Amino acid sequence: MSLSDEIFTLKQDKNYPKVTMTEFKGILNLHLGTDWIQGGMRLSRPNEIVFDYVQQMMAWMLFKQQPEHIVQLGLGAGSLTKFCYHSFPDSRITAIELNPNVISVCRATFHLPPDDDRLSVIQADAKDYITSQQDKNDIDILQIDLYDKEAQAPVFDSTEFFRQCADAMTPDGILTINIFGEQSDRKQTIGNLQTCFDAVVWLKEVDGGNMVAIAFKDAPSIDFETLYKQAETIRRTTRLKAVNWVDDLYTWMQETAVLSEDN
Repeated sequence: MSLSDEIFTLKQDKNYPKVTMTEFKGILNLHLGTDWIQGGMRLSRPNEIVFDYVQQMMAWMLFKQQPEHIVQLGLGAGSLTKFCYHSFPDSRITAIELNPNVISVCRATFHLPPDDDRLSVIQADAKDYITSQQDKNDIDILQIDLYDKEAQAPVFDSTEFFRQCADAMTPDGILTINIFGEQSDRKQTIGNLQTCFDAVVWLKEVDGGNMVAIAFKDAPSIDFETLYKQAETIRRTTRLKAVNWVDDLYTWMQETAVLSEDN
């Protein structure tokens, strides 16, 4: 059945924003009752990450190859959760999503696997979950893409929240976060991250305003020759645009060096 000119909804909990779907050029998009796209899936390759900014959320792969525990705050269309589940068979994957309608639609339509001994999709408030994990130092990778249905600004981006995130992570944990929305303040979000993490970098803006930042609990040594080799391996094995990530990091480092000299 084609979804091209219609919106389909499943039976949903009325206490939460309704999930709707549209299809365009072979990509099934998830919405929360508005025109804003909250995630997408290529119908011909459901486990592929479609959007560039979502691919950028995987940039931690340049620095860590075998994480034990990957946590996703905000399920979206399940792209990151599915990709991590299929690409890292030795990792535990946890996804936190407040809206039960998102979970049910992802399971019914977006090929999200059922929970098993490696995958846990939990209906919960992301902040409550992070608070419950404080001081456990259990999360190797934390991916944050949290927005309301209008996608105006990140739901949580305070110093307090990022401190809790850091406290929940392993000593060499890596956080990626998408900063997007007309009401978002990138400078403030980056500043809050820098207060809580040893090093923070960011990639080139893509997909109409999405900017992904990468925060390290322990600043890595950056060897661009090694990073480019790792990026090529990632590109070859996963189809992710990993070489672009290294290009962006190189540009970021050059621009940061210039700003330091000017100051």
